[in-house]
This record gives sequence, structure tokens and C-alpha cells, in this order.
Amino acid sequence: MNIALGRTLIDAAIAMAEKDYGRPICVAVCDRYGFLTAYGTMDGAPVRSIKLSQGKAYSAARMGVDTHVFLERLHRENIPASYFCDDQLTALPGGAVLRDTSGAIIGAVGISGLAPNEDTAIAHALVALAAKAG
Repeated sequence: MNIALGRTLIDAAIAMAEKDYGRPICVAVCDRYGFLTAYGTMDGAPVRSIKLSQGKAYSAARMGVDTHVFLERLHRENIPASYFCDDQLTALPGGAVLRDTSGAIIGAVGISGLAPNEDTAIAHALVALAAKAG
């Protein structure tokens, strides 16, 4: 993950939020370890979405799965997120893992500000964009 790709993903997410939903979002991009590498907030985005977007990106990178998949696991195994001894993990939908062309995790994105399915739709679109980028 590099800053150029991070900026490309942020710009794309903001454009999608404006065009498809007409509402503001926060976008976080992190490296494969969950460390923030790029971040963007649209004017008017909910303040709570700042930390939520970052938590979603972090969680996807650290767990190696999209956050909605992590949520499904928590429900299926009837365990709390605290089971993993990391108070930064969240299973809120809208976090997605980014992979390179070989399938290796290069980072993750987190989207917050819309409905869970809308956050997830933008995150998945960014996954496809990142895969094309390389």
C-alpha cells in the first residue's frame, strides 16, 4: 500500500458517495498491518464516522477478512469481538481487505457514514479498483 493508491481509493470512494448516495462519508485506507496510510472526510460526514471508518479498515486488515464476514463469524461462533484481545476491532460492515494480483493482502479500506450495505458496496468497489491498480 502506498499513498498514491490510498489517494486514488479515497477519491473514488468520495465520488461514489456523491454520485450514488448524495451523502457524505469518511474513508480510511490502511496497510496490511492495519496502520492508517490515507484518510479522507467529506464535509458534513458524521463525526462518529471518523473513528468507525478507521476501525473498519484496521479490523479488515488485522483479521484478514471483510468486516461483514468477521461479524458473521462472531454470530456463528457466539463470541464477542473482545475474544481476540484487541479493543480496536469492530465487526461493523464497511471494511474490506485489499489484495494484490497474487492474492496477498496489501491493506484494507473502511467506509462509514451511510447505511451498512451502502458502506459495504463502496468498500467492495474499492477492492476491485485496487486489484486493477496492481
